[in-house]
Amino acid sequence: MKKALISIKGSPAVSNGEEEGYELMTDGEYGLEDGVSSFSYMESDMTGTNGLLTIFDVEQDRVVLHRGVESDAVMIFDEEEKHHFLYDTPYGSVTMGIVTHSIVKNMRDDGGCLEIRYDLEVDNVAVSHNLFQICIRTQ
Repeated sequence: MKKALISIKGSPAVSNGEEEGYELMTDGEYGLEDGVSSFSYMESDMTGTNGLLTIFDVEQDRVVLHRGVESDAVMIFDEEEKHHFLYDTPYGSVTMGIVTHSIVKNMRDDGGCLEIRYDLEVDNVAVSHNLFQICIRTQ
């Protein structure tokens, strides 16, 4: 793994049409091995999960996001299949679905860019339409 500068832009639009967006620049690590790109970073106060390790594995046909080392919070972005994950809240856990509309990636040995468009569902009803735009540059 190499040290990297990671830029993350998120644009969720909730179902009532309100849009919220964020941009995060952070230090992290990046590596490319056997066709799988992996990058990781520590969450900050801005995301509300300060100190939580987030890991992305960019595979050939899907992207897997792990939030926390000992957590079951695994989000799978796959254009072929809807995936479910458990989301912990202060009031309990809820099962959510991810419907991935597109994954665009250009990953190289020195970094690259990744874009994911997806919907989040609760009880099979879309509650937000989302866009991740992530660029990584090794240092």
